[in-house]
Amino acid sequence: MKIGFIGLGNMGAPMVANLVKAGHEVTGFDIAGVTVEGALTAPTAAAAATGMDAVITMLPNGEILRIVQAEIVAAGAAGAVFIDCSTVDVDSARAAHTMAAAADLLSVDAPVSGGIGGAAAGTLTFMAGGTAEAFAKAEPLFAIMGRKAVHCGDAGAGQAAKICNNMILGISMIGVCEAFALADRLGLDSNRLFDVVSTSSGSCWSVNAYCPVPGVGPQSPADNGYKPGFAAELMLKDLRLSQQAAESVDAPTPMGARATELYSEFVAGDGKGRDFSAVIEWLKQSGR
Repeated sequence: MKIGFIGLGNMGAPMVANLVKAGHEVTGFDIAGVTVEGALTAPTAAAAATGMDAVITMLPNGEILRIVQAEIVAAGAAGAVFIDCSTVDVDSARAAHTMAAAADLLSVDAPVSGGIGGAAAGTLTFMAGGTAEAFAKAEPLFAIMGRKAVHCGDAGAGQAAKICNNMILGISMIGVCEAFALADRLGLDSNRLFDVVSTSSGSCWSVNAYCPVPGVGPQSPADNGYKPGFAAELMLKDLRLSQQAAESVDAPTPMGARATELYSEFVAGDGKGRDFSAVIEWLKQSGR
């Protein structure tokens, strides 16, 4: 396929590399001038979308998505599928679908889970919203860039799933960090606690796969000075999106709201640029 890819940041660049490796002809554009080996480079976003079978966007927020989508749908080829892998608010995702539909284009909102490591390894999970036809056309590309793609429903459903998933993740990571911090004060060895929790009722991804304590469990950012696999400021962004969505439908999310407050304090302190699991150090230092 001929693919246009707009947004070659920490996530977009390795996704492009995997598409190129699979034999697709990829033309990329990034406002910062980033290029990817093996991919062609376009001078504008619209140029990257012109004549393509698929156009993929990976952008920072909903406002930018709306601006870029308005520019690129006019350049879309008949029958092309526009796939947005950004994490944005549900309203912006639906607005992007509306623009694509007005231009007689297929579209999918498909935010991802798996972080930078998953983007590089091609093991991302895609949460997709859109028509069955659009998902079917995008699915072969998801199979290259990830290991799982779930069609969650109509326009915006992918973003809704991502927001809910990451609200769970933010809440669970704080709970795990609190438990290990408490164990430390009680004189309980962290490895012993891991052995218990990872095989009992406290088991969750934040413990089993991403333990926030160095030297405990599988390799995680905690073992690399909390260099971000998923940055704290990105977790805060997703938690804020969850609260925006909750407010829009009058859904009570008291734990999500509290997690948002805690990550906001963490990022405002020394959390920016660190992995979201580094919140354990902040909790210990702040005495919370």
